[in-house]
Amino acid sequence: MRTFIADIIPKIQRFSQRLDDLTKLTNQHWVSLGDINETKRVFIFRANNQLLVSDNGIVEKDSWEYLGNQSLLLETKHESYLLKHGFFDENIIALKLDSTNRYAFFINESKYHSELNSINDILRFLENKYIKNNGEASNLGSTQKATIDENAEYSYTLIKKTKKFSLELGTHWTFELLFASGIIGYVHFGSSSGRYFYINKSYNIIYCKDFEDAAYNVHQHLIKQNNS
Repeated sequence: MRTFIADIIPKIQRFSQRLDDLTKLTNQHWVSLGDINETKRVFIFRANNQLLVSDNGIVEKDSWEYLGNQSLLLETKHESYLLKHGFFDENIIALKLDSTNRYAFFINESKYHSELNSINDILRFLENKYIKNNGEASNLGSTQKATIDENAEYSYTLIKKTKKFSLELGTHWTFELLFASGIIGYVHFGSSSGRYFYINKSYNIIYCKDFEDAAYNVHQHLIKQNNS
């Protein structure tokens, strides 16, 4: 079972479901991230403590046990693992290998095919859903300096952050920025898409790679609009 160092896990643990809610763990198909490149290894935790491990459809019957104190014991024919709760939601389980700072990741099979196929996919997904989506990417009232490249240094102050809903955009966050140039601009974050964007003068949605990229591009867009 391959494990990974993931500094994001302690930062988002307050959003995690409890591991002792076993109804969310059992009878789901959890794909082991560390084995994806070699084989599709699926773990199925059955309510009778039987653990089914499928390697490309070849099934081995092992066992698992919830030990209390947010920890699991996995026993296979080859090794046994003591795993502690790291993070748990309907999409991802991160279990910490006891006495280490490394995590084993399992992805709900419904997400495995379309979205989550690597450790980078998982970290990006968790950051978008639990950190950026909860407004931890910026500080209200503080002046921020952003450097996109050596010729694009500028500063802005975040004036207001508002959660909104519209038929066109769905649920989203809007960040009102006052730039050092005196221009006021708006950056948005889509709750469903997990992406930052701005809206140009033609009312088109322009997606950006992150918050700073969106802030820079909306500022550039507004400068060009004001000069035209």
